[in-house]
Amino acid sequence: MAADDATPAEEEPKAEDSAVPARPRRRRGRALLITGRVLTGLVSAVVLAALSLVYLRIDALDNSKNTTNAVAEAQSAPNMPAAGPNDDDGANDILVVGNDSRTDMQGKPLSARVLRELRTEATDTTNTDTLILLRIPRDGSRASAVSIPRDTSVHVPERNRDEKINGVYGITKALSMDRLVAGGEKDRAKINRESDDEGRTSLIQAVQGLTGARVDHYVEVSLYGFYLLTQAIDGVDVCLNHSTSDPDSGARFRRGVQTVRGGDAVAFVRQRKNLPRGDLDRIVRQQVFLSSAMRKVLTGDLLTNTAKLNALQDAVSKTVIMDAGLHFLDLVNLAQTMASGDVRFVTIPVEAVGARNDRQQSIIVVDVGKVQAFVKGLLTPLAPQPAGMGAGYEGTAPAAITQPGVPCVD
Repeated sequence: MAADDATPAEEEPKAEDSAVPARPRRRRGRALLITGRVLTGLVSAVVLAALSLVYLRIDALDNSKNTTNAVAEAQSAPNMPAAGPNDDDGANDILVVGNDSRTDMQGKPLSARVLRELRTEATDTTNTDTLILLRIPRDGSRASAVSIPRDTSVHVPERNRDEKINGVYGITKALSMDRLVAGGEKDRAKINRESDDEGRTSLIQAVQGLTGARVDHYVEVSLYGFYLLTQAIDGVDVCLNHSTSDPDSGARFRRGVQTVRGGDAVAFVRQRKNLPRGDLDRIVRQQVFLSSAMRKVLTGDLLTNTAKLNALQDAVSKTVIMDAGLHFLDLVNLAQTMASGDVRFVTIPVEAVGARNDRQQSIIVVDVGKVQAFVKGLLTPLAPQPAGMGAGYEGTAPAAITQPGVPCVD
């Protein structure tokens, strides 16, 4: 029989004929595809639900904050400079303030028990011993946390003389209280609330006048709030170059890495005696503490731990003040930036430490022009670190006793 006369049965079988039949193969592929889509959908749903819970808790935290209109008041004040702080300076600037008030949100004195836990005593004054200006460039370049020493001498219009910047809030508050009482106001809560806001407004103006930056947002934490917040996040990891102690602040720490919380955390950031550079070294401690705390918030289980979130919300409602325009989610995003190491910690350049004013108070002398030039220069991506007495903590940690992300300080 000729080759072209062969029947189909006699032809050489093709390779695909010996494989798995087409229909079962397509069915199996379709089943795998459907299974994959279902699994992806389930995972996405779980992730979405988890994120929703986190954002709901963040909203709850935001709703529990106490608010101030001091930022708006500071920007609209008639004695503001014609240019500079009133202009968009290229950054979103958040002023973070730690005050040592021994009263609660209603102006009532803290109990003796709480004062013992804080390792301090009662006082009628209000000082702002922690002042950090967070500069977040609008072009997305590296952010900076600029510390201002508590003893920096600045001009206070209300007193028509120079004062330490940490006393601006308290001085204005006291004058405001006297004025309100003299005007016949008897509601103590109202007197306390309005005088506090005047104190904050004056402080914001002082910071703007010193740095040349416009303060866009404000966050304030009291001494007791600091205590509660460190308890809520289960402590913060820190590291010291040397063992140290200071009876005034209650600080007593060993050399090396350790976790501090509550009263120990308060003492850690308040100590300045027995430190080589006094207040400048205390600023360095505040800088590394803030960085480590932000990292702890994001790498731990805080955002998914109901008990810790409840404790955090309670602390926020009792002790944190923010302007209404700043949402807690903004702080979470900032914490992510800090935890990633994408924030440089610096201190304003200073001319002299331990100088004396006309009342023989120990002050830090600065050149306002140099300070403003330095702060403005931080918006340049490759801006240098300040030199000398105003240097930040970077590079000060001996590798022998440093753990990743925890630089050792004095």
